[in-house]
Amino acid sequence: MVRAEEKKGNEYQADASRLIRDPSERWLSAISITFITLFSLFCLFPFVLLVATSFTKESVVVQYGFNLWPRVFSLTSYDIIFKTPGYILGSYIVTVSMTAVGTTVGLFLVAMTGYALTRPDFAFRNVIMFYIYFTMLFQGGLVPYYMLVKNTLRLSDNYLAELLPMLMSPWLVMLMRNFAKSIPFSLTESAKVDGANDFYIFIRVILPMLKPALATIGLFLALGYWNEWYNANLFLTNAPYQPLQMFLYNVVNKSNTIRNSSLLASIPAQDVPLETMKMATAVVATGPIVLAYPFVQRYFIKGITIGAVKG
Repeated sequence: MVRAEEKKGNEYQADASRLIRDPSERWLSAISITFITLFSLFCLFPFVLLVATSFTKESVVVQYGFNLWPRVFSLTSYDIIFKTPGYILGSYIVTVSMTAVGTTVGLFLVAMTGYALTRPDFAFRNVIMFYIYFTMLFQGGLVPYYMLVKNTLRLSDNYLAELLPMLMSPWLVMLMRNFAKSIPFSLTESAKVDGANDFYIFIRVILPMLKPALATIGLFLALGYWNEWYNANLFLTNAPYQPLQMFLYNVVNKSNTIRNSSLLASIPAQDVPLETMKMATAVVATGPIVLAYPFVQRYFIKGITIGAVKG
């Protein structure tokens, strides 16, 4: 009887302490949600401004500046961009192909490297990891890199000059290695006892367990290839089609030349869409990768945080 009364008294105390904490917890939750909502809106603001400006008449942008909603709706910029659909289509094919092939091959190489560096039966894993980490701190510089790609590998005006350098990076290898550490080595040993070889173990046992890390690193690789313009600017100067970001780069840096282009001969001078065309090109170049992000978002945080130091 006494124990029942003591248990009841402890429950009353717990309920009372919970009631005391509830107001502060509710205020904290409300403040946190408000802050996150405002921060999300601030992050969304530039993209909304970008899209709205791309659908605005150029003379209105010049007179009133940028707005979150088109004052005068216009599709002139998109008409000009898609007046030469072959070039846009070619740029899309180059970028999508580079992104798909580079992400797939890069994921496979990074996953194999990161997994191999976690195996205790790999004698030189620490030495190789040191060399990988060393390249994060010290690099040869632009001139040796340019000479290697152009003179030694002879990849000038070859799309491999954009594909190969981004297949792997030291940071992605380290991220994959930290994730692969969470997989018990006993699984590999058990599979070996059953007669499986190393490659079969990697494909059938390890790779399915790396899905969160693969989604995260795949997103980084895909973003890197989709936004790539630097190697294209260095090595693809005479290529038949430029990547989308290089196309955007040319539009931004050659806007004065665009004013005199034959494509714009039928447009009044005050309505030549210099600013709105930049925005429209940015929407065309970045739209697909923005739409693809939600499909890997649920893996993103888990892939980043697993392998981190826990307190």
